[in-house]
Formats: sequence, C-alpha cells, structure tokens
Amino acid sequence: MEATKKKVTKDTVIGEIINDPDARKVIEKYFGNGCFTCPGIKVESISFGAMMHNVDPEKVVKEINELEEN
Repeated sequence: MEATKKKVTKDTVIGEIINDPDARKVIEKYFGNGCFTCPGIKVESISFGAMMHNVDPEKVVKEINELEEN
C-alpha cells in the first residue's frame, strides 16, 4: 500500500521530507549531509536551505517532485 504524498514546494520544511530515502538523497546532493544533524531542519524550508547553499530552490523542488511521478 502506497501512501499519497503531498506535493513538495519551496516552502516545505526539510525535516518533513527527509524520511523518504529518495528525497533525502536529493537534499544531500544539493545541501550536503550536514542538514541531517542541524537542529534547524525542523523549521527551515527548502527555500532557506537553497539560499544558504547558493542553489536554485525550484531545481531542488522539481527533482523531488519528479521522484513522485516515477
């Protein structure tokens, strides 16, 4: 049984999506693995993480949402 997944946006909190192993890989690809031990993960959005790592947030969001389509 597959749970229905909510579409990820740039305002999605990183901590809400890293339980998904594939989404976790995307976050690690763009932000590094330091995110997983940072206390801010519970409140910081993909947009904020992208700003901190000089990455286009839409690129991260697009890649995560494409995981859902496959």
